[in-house]
Amino acid sequence: MATTKPPLTLLIAAPRGFCAGVDRAIRIVELALERYGAPVYVRHEIVHNKYVVDGLKARGAVFVPELDQVPDGVPVVFSAHGVPKAVPAKAAARGLNYLDATCPLVSKVHRQAERLIEQGRHILFIGHAGHPEVIGTFGQVPEGRMTLIETAEDAETVAPADPDTLAFLTQTTLSVDDTAEIIAVLKRRFPTIRAPKSEDICYATSNRQAAVKDIAGRCDAVLVIGAPNSSNSVRLVEVARREGARSMLVGRGADVDFDWLEGVRTLGITAGASAPEVLVREVVARIAERFDVHEEPVEGVEERMVFKLPAGLEAA
Repeated sequence: MATTKPPLTLLIAAPRGFCAGVDRAIRIVELALERYGAPVYVRHEIVHNKYVVDGLKARGAVFVPELDQVPDGVPVVFSAHGVPKAVPAKAAARGLNYLDATCPLVSKVHRQAERLIEQGRHILFIGHAGHPEVIGTFGQVPEGRMTLIETAEDAETVAPADPDTLAFLTQTTLSVDDTAEIIAVLKRRFPTIRAPKSEDICYATSNRQAAVKDIAGRCDAVLVIGAPNSSNSVRLVEVARREGARSMLVGRGADVDFDWLEGVRTLGITAGASAPEVLVREVVARIAERFDVHEEPVEGVEERMVFKLPAGLEAA
């Protein structure tokens, strides 16, 4: 006798998944493989997603943690998160053919940091210690000219030598709400602190967090598809929880915990900016093995951002 599956409504957030910077970075590796042939080396994961990285490995990309592990005479790509200035300088000194896949919105923060240092300012950088984007941004300026601020508590206790020559910048993949709280503290404590001309948190991060806020109040739980080392994906879990929905991060369909879904009648699904849509469909298919799934359409902001490829690859 056939067992009736329990009903489950899915609210799939929009927008979700790949952003323009991730699309561009992956395309750079693909085009480099087409143009130069395998192997093409990549310093660090091109984006934080195992499915994407494994797919590129299968085509001949070789991922290494440091430039020292790249042999002479092969192309190397720098990841979307950006690298310290010393890395391309070292690559040039070795005569390596390198391609920079840094997201243009991260590069914008790098240029802002350089200009602020030229103006004699000390930068308070809001971000997460150890994240590749933070390491790359700190590597744009002389040592000692930038201080990391991770929390509102850090903002309350930081004691700069000259409070009148401060500026702040932020990592592009932070929690919009947490960052606003930190900035409010900095502006209260240091009224003359210089802010960026436009928000550094990228459009994709902001849009995906807003999309989760839109659906979380209507959901019993929210699944976020992404990697544990993906800052923007982890932030989506936090956003859902703040909105009152329990939330879990999953890498792909096999990671779905059916015990965790017990009692859930409406489930939200979203994907971090480095998770492809194929993984969303894989998760939905996995859930449909146990539930009678009904997808309810969700409207969201339409993203039309496209970034140019590096010179030399455009015609590949």
